[in-house]
Amino acid sequence: MQIPKVLLVNDDPASLYALESLLTNAVEQQIHELITAGSGKEALRQVLLHEFAVILLDVSMPGMDGFETAEAIHSHPRSAGVPIIFITAHYADEMNRLRAYQAGAADYLFTPVIPQILQAKVAVFVDMAVKNMQLQSKTEELVRLNQDLRVQRMQDLQRINGELELEIKERKVAEQRAHDLSTRDVLTNLVNRRALIQHLEHAVAVSDRNGIGFALLFLDLDKFKQINDNYGHEAGDELLRQVSARLSAAVRVADIVARLGGDEFVVLIEGRAASANAARVARKIEMACALPFEIGGHRLKTAASIGIALYPQDGANAQLLMKHADTAMYHAKQHPAAPVQFFHEGLNVRERERTQWTAELRQAMGGGELELRYQPQIEIRSGRTVAAEARLYWHHPDRGVLEAAEFLPHVQDRVLLDRVDVWVIAQACSQSALWQRAVAGDDGRTAGPLCIWINLATPQLHGELLQVLLPAIRMHGLAPGSIGVELNEKLLQGAAGPLEQVLAQLQAAGVRGALDDFGSARSSLAACKRWQLDVLKIDPVFIHAIGNDQGGTDIVAAVIHLARALSMRVVALGVDQRRQLEVLRKLRCDNCQGELFASPQAAGDVLRHVAPGAPFPLPPLSTLSTTTNSLLNNED
Repeated sequence: MQIPKVLLVNDDPASLYALESLLTNAVEQQIHELITAGSGKEALRQVLLHEFAVILLDVSMPGMDGFETAEAIHSHPRSAGVPIIFITAHYADEMNRLRAYQAGAADYLFTPVIPQILQAKVAVFVDMAVKNMQLQSKTEELVRLNQDLRVQRMQDLQRINGELELEIKERKVAEQRAHDLSTRDVLTNLVNRRALIQHLEHAVAVSDRNGIGFALLFLDLDKFKQINDNYGHEAGDELLRQVSARLSAAVRVADIVARLGGDEFVVLIEGRAASANAARVARKIEMACALPFEIGGHRLKTAASIGIALYPQDGANAQLLMKHADTAMYHAKQHPAAPVQFFHEGLNVRERERTQWTAELRQAMGGGELELRYQPQIEIRSGRTVAAEARLYWHHPDRGVLEAAEFLPHVQDRVLLDRVDVWVIAQACSQSALWQRAVAGDDGRTAGPLCIWINLATPQLHGELLQVLLPAIRMHGLAPGSIGVELNEKLLQGAAGPLEQVLAQLQAAGVRGALDDFGSARSSLAACKRWQLDVLKIDPVFIHAIGNDQGGTDIVAAVIHLARALSMRVVALGVDQRRQLEVLRKLRCDNCQGELFASPQAAGDVLRHVAPGAPFPLPPLSTLSTTTNSLLNNED
């Protein structure tokens, strides 16, 4: 009987030789015959000459690639059922893999190929071909038997065929099991050390190609040995399984979570924001592992020490990066107060500073150290104070009085930033109600509400703002237009649908919206047109450029013209000189705000500029001081 034939197709002689050497042993034992081809066209000629048990086909070949070759092979009736295993040296995306299976692929392997896996896959199809040959032989034998024995032989054939199909299924299950055992941790089903190294090497190659780094988190559990000794290895194993589940829940689906052995885990974070998100993910993991574990009726507690290494700055290859992440983890283990440590000490310093700012701001929230000051906004035409911007200040016990820009950028705790916003909204709405009653005339009416503009600490606009701001407005009975929200580029980031709904509900409730610091962000013009905001605030940089040789005045004029086209009112920020005010008046800017009028001040000081009755007139331009004293104070 003939032995099955295997066709190996690869245009690279070195690769062809390497793959051929993996199958030499079976050829020498005459288990199968190996035929090679150096191109897709040559492979087609061999298919016309021989019948093959399986074809090992390279994907990337000049002229006719692997996919086209496979389609041509399966289009011929004689070779339509020949199984094809694609072999490639490039990690393709899922669409390429799908294309391979649509072309009739039986499998899809990446080089370097594990010899045992390749030999096992070829052996399955060769064995199947042998049995098919045996089956063919038996079929031919049946034809030669007399008619009386035909029925019995047919039954035997069906039994043999059923056994063959069962054996093939069992082989496939065993093959899949072997693959899983080679790449997965048996206890936790996470990626094992061997597979992690492959992922790391691939991440290094991708990073070198696109210039985008990645982060590696090395994690070790505290008190694991003590738990094992006190409660037994079964409890320890269950703890590792539960920790694995929490790690997987704390990261994205695209991130790799691996168990190296014992109580050591590794998380690989790729993507554009991987380095920036490393500390945030590590803190999330730390908090998840700090929660108690319910195991065997016991409430067990452990903690995670986490070291972070970044590629390429902390290591030029996968092994060195693992070593440095391990070193950072050991450093974290020696400092329980700081369980997350970067390998790079400079990043550790920054992380410790953020932690300190966050802790101190949390204390300040409960200690009454925060204050809102209000900077008046003047209507240039009439001189009336028509609005005020609420500015957040912190009376820090050691650093003195700090503006929001000096401490909020150091705080990344979303929950704490939301608490700051709740406090600011409550203070601003309460103050607006006081001003609303104070400036009302004898009939209880005002010429118009004094709008308080608030700045949010949270980096993105979200629906939870509505649940805080709108009830506060209703509780204080504020008139429409009493509260405004200043929005910058970061606040306007997010999914278009939810963001549009939030802005629409704010506008429907009478909350005004202003694009803050126009000109400081790329998307400002698009934001003006898309979100239909009420007010455009010109960045102080452009106001300070009025009158210079670089066309500062023309730029401000163009911005005002743009705002008019979009039906927006214009506020000039940072006005601190007489000549700036003079130019803004000529350009018919609506309102202005800055040190020329008043610094941010207590609510009571603002109120005396908003007395009911006649509007507060600006002095003639000829009498304006060129100093930065408040115009309103001069008039008083």
